[in-house]
Amino acid sequence: MPGEAYLPLMARYNLWQNAAMTAASGTLTGAERQADRGVFFGSIQRTFSHLFWADQAWLAHFAGTPAPGGGIGDSLDLIDDWADFCAARSALDRRILAWADSAGAGTERALNPAFVIQFFNHQTHHRGQIHAMLTAAGAATEDTDIHKLPKAYLDL
Repeated sequence: MPGEAYLPLMARYNLWQNAAMTAASGTLTGAERQADRGVFFGSIQRTFSHLFWADQAWLAHFAGTPAPGGGIGDSLDLIDDWADFCAARSALDRRILAWADSAGAGTERALNPAFVIQFFNHQTHHRGQIHAMLTAAGAATEDTDIHKLPKAYLDL
Protein backbone atom coordinates (compact mmCIF):
# COMPACT_ATOMS: atom_id res chain seq x y z
CA MET A 1 0.00 0.00 0.00
CA PRO A 2 1.33 3.48 -0.74
CA GLY A 3 1.02 4.38 2.94
CA GLU A 4 -1.50 4.39 5.75
CA ALA A 5 -2.79 7.86 4.84
CA TYR A 6 -3.36 7.05 1.14
CA LEU A 7 -6.79 5.40 1.43
CA PRO A 8 -8.39 8.00 3.72
CA LEU A 9 -6.97 10.86 1.63
CA MET A 10 -8.15 9.41 -1.67
CA ALA A 11 -11.60 8.63 -0.27
CA ARG A 12 -11.96 12.23 0.87
CA TYR A 13 -10.76 13.48 -2.50
CA ASN A 14 -13.29 11.17 -4.20
CA LEU A 15 -16.12 12.49 -2.03
CA TRP A 16 -15.16 16.13 -2.69
CA GLN A 17 -14.78 15.68 -6.43
CA ASN A 18 -18.01 13.73 -6.85
CA ALA A 19 -19.88 16.37 -4.87
CA ALA A 20 -18.38 19.13 -7.02
CA MET A 21 -19.02 17.32 -10.30
CA THR A 22 -22.60 16.37 -9.48
CA ALA A 23 -23.29 19.95 -8.35
CA ALA A 24 -21.88 21.35 -11.59
CA SER A 25 -23.81 18.76 -13.59
CA GLY A 26 -26.97 19.75 -11.77
CA THR A 27 -26.76 23.17 -13.40
CA LEU A 28 -27.28 21.52 -16.78
CA THR A 29 -30.56 20.26 -18.17
CA GLY A 30 -31.23 16.53 -18.37
CA ALA A 31 -30.78 16.72 -22.13
CA GLU A 32 -27.41 18.44 -21.70
CA ARG A 33 -26.25 15.74 -19.25
CA GLN A 34 -27.38 13.04 -21.67
CA ALA A 35 -25.94 14.60 -24.84
CA ASP A 36 -23.31 12.52 -26.61
CA ARG A 37 -20.07 14.47 -26.26
CA GLY A 38 -17.70 12.07 -28.01
CA VAL A 39 -16.06 10.53 -24.93
CA PHE A 40 -15.76 6.80 -24.28
CA PHE A 41 -19.19 6.40 -22.65
CA GLY A 42 -20.75 9.24 -24.64
CA SER A 43 -22.35 11.56 -22.14
CA ILE A 44 -21.84 13.09 -18.73
CA GLN A 45 -24.69 11.02 -17.31
CA ARG A 46 -23.55 7.70 -18.81
CA THR A 47 -20.01 8.32 -17.54
CA PHE A 48 -21.35 9.06 -14.05
CA SER A 49 -23.47 5.91 -14.26
CA HIS A 50 -20.51 3.74 -15.22
CA LEU A 51 -18.37 5.21 -12.45
CA PHE A 52 -21.13 4.58 -9.89
CA TRP A 53 -21.42 0.96 -11.04
CA ALA A 54 -17.64 0.44 -11.02
CA ASP A 55 -17.22 1.96 -7.56
CA GLN A 56 -19.83 -0.47 -6.24
CA ALA A 57 -18.01 -3.37 -7.91
CA TRP A 58 -14.65 -2.37 -6.42
CA LEU A 59 -16.15 -1.82 -2.96
CA ALA A 60 -17.78 -5.26 -3.17
CA HIS A 61 -14.33 -6.72 -3.88
CA PHE A 62 -12.62 -4.84 -1.07
CA ALA A 63 -15.27 -4.78 1.65
CA GLY A 64 -17.70 -7.56 0.78
CA THR A 65 -20.59 -5.17 0.14
CA PRO A 66 -23.25 -6.15 -2.42
CA ALA A 67 -21.97 -6.10 -5.99
CA PRO A 68 -23.92 -4.34 -8.71
CA GLY A 69 -25.59 -6.51 -11.29
CA GLY A 70 -24.53 -6.91 -14.87
CA GLY A 71 -21.34 -5.97 -16.63
CA ILE A 72 -19.78 -2.86 -18.07
CA GLY A 73 -22.37 -2.68 -20.84
CA ASP A 74 -25.10 -2.62 -18.20
CA SER A 75 -23.36 0.15 -16.26
CA LEU A 76 -24.30 3.04 -18.52
CA ASP A 77 -27.99 3.62 -17.90
CA LEU A 78 -28.47 3.31 -14.14
CA ILE A 79 -29.66 6.90 -13.62
CA ASP A 80 -33.40 7.50 -13.90
CA ASP A 81 -33.70 10.55 -11.67
CA TRP A 82 -30.82 13.01 -11.24
CA ALA A 83 -31.65 13.99 -7.64
CA ASP A 84 -31.97 10.34 -6.60
CA PHE A 85 -28.66 9.58 -8.28
CA CYS A 86 -26.92 12.45 -6.49
CA ALA A 87 -28.18 11.15 -3.12
CA ALA A 88 -27.10 7.59 -3.96
CA ARG A 89 -23.69 8.82 -5.18
CA SER A 90 -23.15 10.74 -1.94
CA ALA A 91 -24.18 7.71 0.15
CA LEU A 92 -21.79 5.47 -1.79
CA ASP A 93 -18.98 7.98 -1.30
CA ARG A 94 -19.65 7.92 2.46
CA ARG A 95 -19.44 4.08 2.40
CA ILE A 96 -16.15 4.32 0.49
CA LEU A 97 -14.89 6.78 3.10
CA ALA A 98 -15.88 4.47 5.98
CA TRP A 99 -14.15 1.56 4.27
CA ALA A 100 -11.03 3.63 3.56
CA ASP A 101 -10.80 4.86 7.15
CA SER A 102 -11.14 1.29 8.37
CA ALA A 103 -8.69 -0.15 5.84
CA GLY A 104 -6.25 2.72 6.36
CA ALA A 105 -6.24 1.93 10.06
CA GLY A 106 -5.26 -1.66 9.23
CA THR A 107 -8.53 -3.28 10.28
CA GLU A 108 -9.49 -4.60 6.82
CA ARG A 109 -8.19 -7.74 5.16
CA ALA A 110 -4.94 -7.49 3.23
CA LEU A 111 -5.46 -5.48 0.07
CA ASN A 112 -3.66 -5.75 -3.23
CA PRO A 113 -2.05 -2.31 -3.65
CA ALA A 114 -2.39 -2.39 -7.43
CA PHE A 115 -6.14 -2.95 -7.16
CA VAL A 116 -6.57 -0.17 -4.61
CA ILE A 117 -4.57 2.26 -6.75
CA GLN A 118 -6.63 1.22 -9.79
CA PHE A 119 -9.86 1.87 -7.85
CA PHE A 120 -8.93 5.49 -7.22
CA ASN A 121 -7.19 5.96 -10.58
CA HIS A 122 -10.31 4.76 -12.40
CA GLN A 123 -12.39 7.36 -10.56
CA THR A 124 -9.96 10.14 -11.43
CA HIS A 125 -9.78 9.06 -15.07
CA HIS A 126 -13.53 9.19 -15.63
CA ARG A 127 -14.04 12.33 -13.54
CA GLY A 128 -11.45 13.97 -15.81
CA GLN A 129 -13.70 13.13 -18.74
CA ILE A 130 -16.72 14.49 -16.87
CA HIS A 131 -14.81 17.67 -16.00
CA ALA A 132 -13.89 18.20 -19.66
CA MET A 133 -17.50 17.64 -20.76
CA LEU A 134 -18.79 20.03 -18.09
CA THR A 135 -16.29 22.70 -19.16
CA ALA A 136 -17.27 22.26 -22.81
CA ALA A 137 -20.95 22.56 -21.82
CA GLY A 138 -20.23 25.86 -20.06
CA ALA A 139 -20.78 24.62 -16.50
CA ALA A 140 -18.71 26.17 -13.73
CA THR A 141 -16.45 23.56 -12.14
CA GLU A 142 -14.17 23.50 -9.12
CA ASP A 143 -10.46 22.79 -8.96
CA THR A 144 -9.48 19.16 -9.24
CA ASP A 145 -6.03 19.40 -7.67
CA ILE A 146 -5.76 17.16 -4.63
CA HIS A 147 -3.64 19.69 -2.74
CA LYS A 148 -6.66 22.03 -2.88
CA LEU A 149 -8.86 19.55 -1.01
CA PRO A 150 -10.92 21.74 1.34
CA LYS A 151 -10.14 21.37 5.04
CA ALA A 152 -13.77 20.42 5.70
CA TYR A 153 -13.16 17.14 3.84
CA LEU A 154 -9.96 16.46 5.76
CA ASP A 155 -11.91 16.81 9.00
CA LEU A 156 -14.52 14.16 8.07
